[in-house]
Amino acid sequence: ALGRALRGRAAGPGGRSVSTSWCPVGAAFDAKQQQQQQLRGSAAGRETGLFGVPELSCPEGFQEAQDKALQESEQLVQKACSTPPGPETVRIFDQLSDALCRVADLADFVKIAHPDFAFREAAEEACRNIGTVVEKLNTDVELCQSLRRLLGDEVVMSSLDPETRRVAELFMFDFEISGIHLDEEKRKKAVNLNIRILDLCNEFLTGTHLPNKIDKHVLPEHIRYNFTAEGNYLQVAGLHADCPDDLVREAAYKIFLYPNAEQLSRLEELLASRNSLAQLVGYDTFAHRALQGTMAKTPDTVTQFLEKLSDQLSRRTQKDFEMMTKMKMKLNPQNSKLMPWDHPYYSGVLRAERYNIDPGLYCPFFSLGACMEGLNSLFSQLLGISLYAEQTQRGEVWSEDVRKLAVVHETEGLLGYIYCDFFQRPDKPHQDCHFTVRGGRLMENGEYQLPVVVLMLSLPHSSRGAPTLLSPGMMENLFHEMGHAMHSMLGRTRYQHVTGTRCPTDFAEVPSILMEYFANDYRVVNQFARHYKTGQ
Repeated sequence: ALGRALRGRAAGPGGRSVSTSWCPVGAAFDAKQQQQQQLRGSAAGRETGLFGVPELSCPEGFQEAQDKALQESEQLVQKACSTPPGPETVRIFDQLSDALCRVADLADFVKIAHPDFAFREAAEEACRNIGTVVEKLNTDVELCQSLRRLLGDEVVMSSLDPETRRVAELFMFDFEISGIHLDEEKRKKAVNLNIRILDLCNEFLTGTHLPNKIDKHVLPEHIRYNFTAEGNYLQVAGLHADCPDDLVREAAYKIFLYPNAEQLSRLEELLASRNSLAQLVGYDTFAHRALQGTMAKTPDTVTQFLEKLSDQLSRRTQKDFEMMTKMKMKLNPQNSKLMPWDHPYYSGVLRAERYNIDPGLYCPFFSLGACMEGLNSLFSQLLGISLYAEQTQRGEVWSEDVRKLAVVHETEGLLGYIYCDFFQRPDKPHQDCHFTVRGGRLMENGEYQLPVVVLMLSLPHSSRGAPTLLSPGMMENLFHEMGHAMHSMLGRTRYQHVTGTRCPTDFAEVPSILMEYFANDYRVVNQFARHYKTGQ
């Protein structure tokens, strides 16, 4: 029955393979502005909310979505506590997880990426409120007892399929690391610590993305143009690691990474809170708690791995370090010592010299559209999957340059959606990452809930005469993040709790790192890398 659902109903409306609202993926990214407008325009008459959620057409909709999720979760908790031990118990727990994650995961993305502050603020509040409820549920004794009765019934457990048994064990694991075994007073303390940790994490991560300002008169006039001007101040939003000017790199490094007392205070409180929580629930350190359930399992394994890796790298890189030092001495005799802001730039120069090519010469062959067509071709050959750009409704996306891709299998039909938020904009974090907005699962009516994810990059916009051109590093990052997206599309499970990238955090990087190997293999690259002007 599950197989039929995954192959039939899972495909979406009619198990379609091609929709009239779909167009080739490369054209959606390299098309001229007019064509892109047409891609967005035909659905403009209909209006919806973010990701097609009707409530999220305005910031206030997060309160409505949150209230609905919390009301549904209350009903499911009562149902779980009154249901006899059996597979239905696991299904109810998974429904409960899905009801909360559908709002929390979406809000987790919106709070950092939406250009409208009101949306970001509403999403952050929803994240905090649902996170608080989750921590309380993880220490709910009655709810835990309903799962414990199932796990303690050997006859029922032996009748469950392996996936259902595993998901039941994972839900119990969540209870255990949250302190379900503690007395009431200590459970409350664990909940409060968890909530404080969530707040501190959010505040600290928000702080890491903020640019630093400096009086423009402090910097020499000839390098000021490298930074964004704001009145009498210059904004430094990154390290400018690829800039050939040593002084620009030095200024960016020292200003952007200048010690921030508020950030240090948050970090210290965060580390102390994590340590207190770990020891309260029975772990030696937070690292022991965080690594439980991963492939690495223990801090000792991680330490051994890092030491071994560091030893191998130091032997390999000593020669490169000496060559970079000589290179800097040649280019800048007055200041030949290799500084922390020099390594990324001079390692790039060294690569260019070693392979007799300037990395910048690659860029015209890696237009964003060509790279997307390359991914499309690769997925078609490996997996029987095609990517199509789909028209969006008004209000569905948070920025007009976001593209929506339908992921379609040659026999199983529509597998899910990828929203591509690829381009730079003010207040957007400079980070490349993958967000799960909705996990896949087999629903109660027998249909499959299609996964929805966002890929966020920080690529430059196209110029008047050229499409967006990627450096080899940008292209590799695109392949890496698309590996996460394919993991989300293909990791199709009965239960939302273990779908896609909802797996051990170290294993979640395996498909994405595998994609980096494809990005660096000539046999793959020569299938799609074409000069945007000449076609060479």
